[in-house]
Amino acid sequence: MPQAHDLSLEGKVAAVASDPGHHFSKPVQNRIVLVEGHGVQGDAHAGPFVRHRYLARRRPRLPNLRQVHLIPAELFASLSEAGFDVAAGDMGEHITTTDLDLERMPLGSFIELGPSAIVELTGLRTPCVLIDRFRAGLKRQMLSSAETGPPFKSGVLGVVRAGGAVVAGDSARVRLPSSSFRPLPAM
Repeated sequence: MPQAHDLSLEGKVAAVASDPGHHFSKPVQNRIVLVEGHGVQGDAHAGPFVRHRYLARRRPRLPNLRQVHLIPAELFASLSEAGFDVAAGDMGEHITTTDLDLERMPLGSFIELGPSAIVELTGLRTPCVLIDRFRAGLKRQMLSSAETGPPFKSGVLGVVRAGGAVVAGDSARVRLPSSSFRPLPAM
């Protein structure tokens, strides 16, 4: 189990993306606006209730714990070494970060983005079949082979606790919860 002193708590925003339609990849934008309790302004996954197409069909009144998807840019380098060309926005993430151990953060961590936005982490993104439709064989690369640590390497999900604009180059700072360490659940 990671300790607070083992985690990188200061990073940067490498890219931001959004899409008003339900598409696997999201186009990179100059800026996005996070709206408290809602998500990324104008994005298909924004809203107080679940917007994930599979979940929304079955339980449309579930709270939306997947308002924002963050992914570490370092993942793209490891995927490139495995022969996969993947860039910011390609995996459907809203925010690409650098220098943060996103998947190793505890449940309830807060990511402060830029001057005012805050996202509370709610879970690990579970890689689905759409990843292999995007790039055949990619899903296998998203599963962790490590005995310890997170089971997936496909980013994290969260809810917007404070709104604001986010742009590439903004700071990304982690505030750990005061409670004991609880790993992020798969979502």
